[in-house]
Amino acid sequence: MDHAAHAATLWAGFAGLIAALMALDLGILHKNSHIVGIRESLLYSAGYALIGAAFGGWVWYEMGREAAALYWTGFIVEKTLSIDNIFAISLVFSALAIPRKHQYRVLLWGITGAILLRGAMIGLGARAVADFHWVLYLFSAFLIFTGVNMLFAEEEAEEVPKHKVLHFCRKYMRVTERLHDEKFAVRLDGRFWFTPLMLALVVVNVVDVIFAVDSVPAILAITTDVYIVLTSNIFAILGLRALYFALDAMLHRFEYLKYALAAVLVFIGGKIFAVDFLLHRPFPPLLSLVITVSILALGVLYSLYQTRHHPHKETKP
Repeated sequence: MDHAAHAATLWAGFAGLIAALMALDLGILHKNSHIVGIRESLLYSAGYALIGAAFGGWVWYEMGREAAALYWTGFIVEKTLSIDNIFAISLVFSALAIPRKHQYRVLLWGITGAILLRGAMIGLGARAVADFHWVLYLFSAFLIFTGVNMLFAEEEAEEVPKHKVLHFCRKYMRVTERLHDEKFAVRLDGRFWFTPLMLALVVVNVVDVIFAVDSVPAILAITTDVYIVLTSNIFAILGLRALYFALDAMLHRFEYLKYALAAVLVFIGGKIFAVDFLLHRPFPPLLSLVITVSILALGVLYSLYQTRHHPHKETKP
């Protein structure tokens, strides 16, 4: 099989798997809205994580061990970055008083939009790196700056983009005061109105774009192979809906994880300068995977230990 046919087979297999997962999620598992419990969300989250990790085995079989190591590194980094995304989404739902019963519907279409937006951003970023290699060094510098900034940024800063988007949308969109079941828009007195559910959907997608400004350079600094970048990114955010309900009540247990994530961003950005730029050779993918997993594992364990006596957050209906 020639290179073009092989590439087409890889993309077709990936697209078919994503379409099947989306159809299963939307058409069968969550056809009717309901409150997603912790047990259900943990099962779905674990299922998506296993599928995403197992896809790395397929990458290994088709593209080799180093490609698989790059995929798993990107998948783990993107999955960890999504925890900050979950925190921001939780603030959005709280500010708009969206009941848990309707949150999954917002997240479902929000993640669908995120896949399209991420795909566009990854395509543009990969093309920029391919045409102008020095852009990779800009991404690396940005990651180092972001990682250092995460260590000293105030917690309240994360809420600023959300409030600005909410204010803008309420100013230029006709939004009803209350929800209308699962509808994103309604017609009242002959006029077209959006509901708070649509407002939440818009803000969730804008928040994802804001966080993608960090995650897309991070994955492109790991590898510029579009197939690995896109697949690892999409598999990481596919399980974001289930992960949200699994972690929403436990986010306080991961408050120190941001320091480990900051260290990972600095490491990813730093190795581009230290190895690729100065030594003119790529950093070993397997070593990069081991270092990334080790840093994040230490961050998780330290967070769980330090917050072991923190009170449990009650989940609201």
